[in-house]
Amino acid sequence: MFAPVKCILPMTIIRRQRIMPVAGKVLVRAGQKVGATDTIAESNLTPEYLLLDIARGLGVLADRTDRYVQCQVGDLVAEKDIIAGPVGLARRIVRAPRSGKVVVVGDGQLLLEISGQPFQMKAGLPGEVIELVPERGVVIESAGALLQGVWGNGRVDSGQLSVLAKTPDHEMKPTDLDVSSRGAVVLAGYCSLVEVIKAVEELTLHGLILGSMDARLVPLAAKSPVPIIVLEGFGRRPIGGTSHKLLLSLERRDVALNAENWNVLTGVKPEVFFPAVVPSSVTPAPDFMSFDVDQKVRIVRLPHAGEVGIIEEIKGITAFPGGIRARAALIRLENGENAMIPLANLEVLA
Repeated sequence: MFAPVKCILPMTIIRRQRIMPVAGKVLVRAGQKVGATDTIAESNLTPEYLLLDIARGLGVLADRTDRYVQCQVGDLVAEKDIIAGPVGLARRIVRAPRSGKVVVVGDGQLLLEISGQPFQMKAGLPGEVIELVPERGVVIESAGALLQGVWGNGRVDSGQLSVLAKTPDHEMKPTDLDVSSRGAVVLAGYCSLVEVIKAVEELTLHGLILGSMDARLVPLAAKSPVPIIVLEGFGRRPIGGTSHKLLLSLERRDVALNAENWNVLTGVKPEVFFPAVVPSSVTPAPDFMSFDVDQKVRIVRLPHAGEVGIIEEIKGITAFPGGIRARAALIRLENGENAMIPLANLEVLA
């Protein structure tokens, strides 16, 4: 059985596809170095259309209009450009009301696709462009420390790590933030206050890494322009011991946050990445693995949610209280106790 992987790696090499949802223009070249916030491709995701009544504008019959149209399908026109006419003694003309692209011409009408603000795909991490995906995006390779979370609000930014959570069970208060935090990426523990999210925006932080968060804050955090990543989950949960130790050791280091939403189908997760120069022999971060004895795993469901342990034995179909039957593993927890956990409730710590 394939196991989901949560990476907490002090040194690794990663390759990430950065692909737009629709075709557009790739703005970088193979071999180019990029920063986390550099725009690597852009596209118009939500085009606006204007249907122009050329026949009425010129005062002629629809079947006689095409001869007066001065542009063709595919032409780019600027605002106030003449697109049809002149006609008659009055020299009547029709001008483009806005800049755009001619999509359809005929039957006395013209359909104009309006030029809008394009969607810009950010690199998401600093590194080297090793492959181009024509009209869609790139593949970026980089080396450094990697931590993956469970929730992100879709934003990208970078800055220097400032640690507020000196202990894994830290709870964040608005008073924790002041002008010294401006421009930093802040690591905190549990967040339950709306005032904290507002303070993060007012101080223009470059990112917020949380151990856990109250689920009621999700709508507000999702709208924040500041990237927010939750490492452990929702409700009061301490930062995992391995994650906390690694982040403490990296305080004051440059860090890039790619707060992508977790996609179970593709394996994409929100990521915290610290760039570094490492030997080429470092093992790349895995996306999927198989469960095996002696693997270090993290439990993702109650009553042991967030706890870490080692697989002692992999069982077959096992009956659990409540009537659930599933493949399971015997886990030796860090406190020395054993627990029987369904494989579906485990993720491998790489």
